[in-house]
Amino acid sequence: MSKNSTSTGRLDSSFRDPSGFVFSHEGSIYRQINAAGRANYDQLMQTGLYKQLIEKNLLIPHTEIYDSTELLPKHAYKIIQPSQLPYISYPYEWCFSQLKDAAILTLKVQANALKFGMSLKDASAYNVQFLDGRPFFIDTLSFESYREDTPWVAYKQFCQHFLAPLALMAYTDIELAKLLVTNIDGIPLPLASKLLPMKTRLNLALTAHIHLHAKLQVNYASSEKGSEGKKTAGLSRKGLQAMVQNLANVVNKLEWKLPNTEWGDYYQNTNYSDKAADNKRAIVHNYLQLIPEELNLVQDLGANTGVFSRVAATHCKQVISQDIDPVAVEANYREAKKQGPSNITPLIQNLFAPSPSIGWKNCERDSFTKRAQCDALLALALIHHIALSNNVPLENIAEMFAGIARWVILEFVPKSDSQVERLLATREDIFPDYTEEGFERSIDAYFTVIEKQKVSGSCRVLYLLKRH
Repeated sequence: MSKNSTSTGRLDSSFRDPSGFVFSHEGSIYRQINAAGRANYDQLMQTGLYKQLIEKNLLIPHTEIYDSTELLPKHAYKIIQPSQLPYISYPYEWCFSQLKDAAILTLKVQANALKFGMSLKDASAYNVQFLDGRPFFIDTLSFESYREDTPWVAYKQFCQHFLAPLALMAYTDIELAKLLVTNIDGIPLPLASKLLPMKTRLNLALTAHIHLHAKLQVNYASSEKGSEGKKTAGLSRKGLQAMVQNLANVVNKLEWKLPNTEWGDYYQNTNYSDKAADNKRAIVHNYLQLIPEELNLVQDLGANTGVFSRVAATHCKQVISQDIDPVAVEANYREAKKQGPSNITPLIQNLFAPSPSIGWKNCERDSFTKRAQCDALLALALIHHIALSNNVPLENIAEMFAGIARWVILEFVPKSDSQVERLLATREDIFPDYTEEGFERSIDAYFTVIEKQKVSGSCRVLYLLKRH
């Protein structure tokens, strides 16, 4: 759970489950277990399921609170404190492999739960967060006692939150993952069925779990008898275990072949010489060392494949490595899984259309800007894209960065740089203030320049800025 909140009170996003809710107190996150959730929680803890999930790194651990009675709201059965998460991300910010790993995690949790006589009552992608380079299940109250010969109540939710978006990303277009922004309860299966190509109907598993499932949903919506309920009712535990394994097989077989993109190939096509690139790394490394404060969380915006996120990772506890390009983020995540370091979380983020506040009262899922607070921010080879490609005044950029971080390491790319020349080649230069002097004037109201150094072999300048 994230520690961003410093107020005391129930989180706006936690209201759907009568078994309990999440609240903040003095900057930490807690979960209240109501009397309605007592039996299921006790079964989770006493059967050994919780212990096994923790040992397998599938569930985020928690401690029960006994000596802080002032935290106990009236009528609570228990209060638990989960391990605090440094950053909350959402499924529509994950790359293909992150969503796939989260899906497999959810199925592993369900498979383990069945062995202990329990089952997941919901399979929301929002019940998964990334920590230490891997996904973890975070909702301790998602478990309920399994009843023989009943359907998996979370089956439809799993298909909408995981299988449908993964299939659309793999078979249609990677950008369709953004449908999750406008469908907080997952991509409707009838919509997914319409968008998937005809060849997916030749895949028996996708036909069963998406196309026929979608048809049953439509029939169910227009029938008082509930044909979908008939379809999934009567599953034995062995049958349900087989369904979970079948879903895992389907998910594991889904693949996304990375296409070539401008940003995915950025470091192969950069105008930096090897000497300049090495000097830039050295400067960033030195600037991070000069920051006198402990760095818990660093944001790397415009991170591409995470080259400089890896530099930052040696100086802080966690790096959130964000970029607009799904190919670059996918490559970043795959490398982090394979070679580390584990304290980098790659995410997809478009700064010109960042993740909005969505859900009930626009409060269930926080916007990017509300979650973006960090100790230090990297903005390398980014400012010219914001200012020149999107006409954002330098003052506005400075204001945004100052609202996110106390320390900023920023790269100014002047008009004499070949990358900027390329940006301005097809448009009128309407940016008379886009100069090194103009940039320094624009940040003066928000930052003090601590260090300034030109990257050798280039015309670019790196700044270490401290917010006033």
